[in-house]
Amino acid sequence: MTESEGSPAEAATGPQVIPLWPEGPPTALPAKPPEVAFRAPVAGGVVTTILRNVSEPTLTVVRPEDGKGNGVGVIVCPGGGWRILAWEHEGVDVAAWFAERGYTAFVLKYRVGATPEDPDAFARSALAGNEALAQPRPAARTPRSFDRLMADPSTLQAREAAADDGRRALALVRERAAEFGVDTARIGLIGFSAGAFLVADVAMDPGGAPPLFVAPIYGGETRGRPVPADAPPLFTAVAQDDRLLVSVVRALCDDWFAADRPVESHLFTRGGHGFGMLRLGQPVDRWPEMLATWLADQGFV
Repeated sequence: MTESEGSPAEAATGPQVIPLWPEGPPTALPAKPPEVAFRAPVAGGVVTTILRNVSEPTLTVVRPEDGKGNGVGVIVCPGGGWRILAWEHEGVDVAAWFAERGYTAFVLKYRVGATPEDPDAFARSALAGNEALAQPRPAARTPRSFDRLMADPSTLQAREAAADDGRRALALVRERAAEFGVDTARIGLIGFSAGAFLVADVAMDPGGAPPLFVAPIYGGETRGRPVPADAPPLFTAVAQDDRLLVSVVRALCDDWFAADRPVESHLFTRGGHGFGMLRLGQPVDRWPEMLATWLADQGFV
């Protein structure tokens, strides 16, 4: 697996990888097979790197070029339904995009639920799960809450562990901010799909001061809880043909708006689910430029 490069020093030595819980996490998940990295097609048939059976969470640091840092840190949370991590196009590629613009990025490899050790058994289980979730839905019947769709105990447990890892990642970056060249008060989060739910869960309950901003991309919800009075500015993007999550994301934005918190939301006609940093020749391709404009408008540069 090849990770995106950051500064010249990182090009020679590889990105810095930091264990999230050196003494072990306070919350445990059931034992799982060894972690595996593999290549598989994702949105648009693009083949990319994916991780599964992650049990040792880490942060991979992707720094801007020397002298070009803006003092803002961004924790990047890839998605994967709390079963896998879309490590490349929702993780290291996103971190590289931020680093090119002066941000110090931290790719969060958070814990996920167990999948079969045998690759063929895993492929069969993944196919069955994807088919169940991809059932066509008219707009009026698109769910506004994801909790009801993914209510099995193992998924809920993995979601809570992921949120714990997200809070720890935020605290760790703050603790070591001087080392990373970032301001303790200027650390945001971006996440995709399950990673977007992680980001929203942390925004709702950060375990400390709120992040500078959150960008849950095609995912995230408040779970019916009141949005905190100091909730961070929120940016999100989702496609109209993402029938599983489009209304969930719209409900999240409605909740932020009703709480009088800053929110910018982009609803694209086409793009499906899981586009990340891919260029698919569809309207969703424009979301990174819109994010860059929003970050500048908010002063997060």
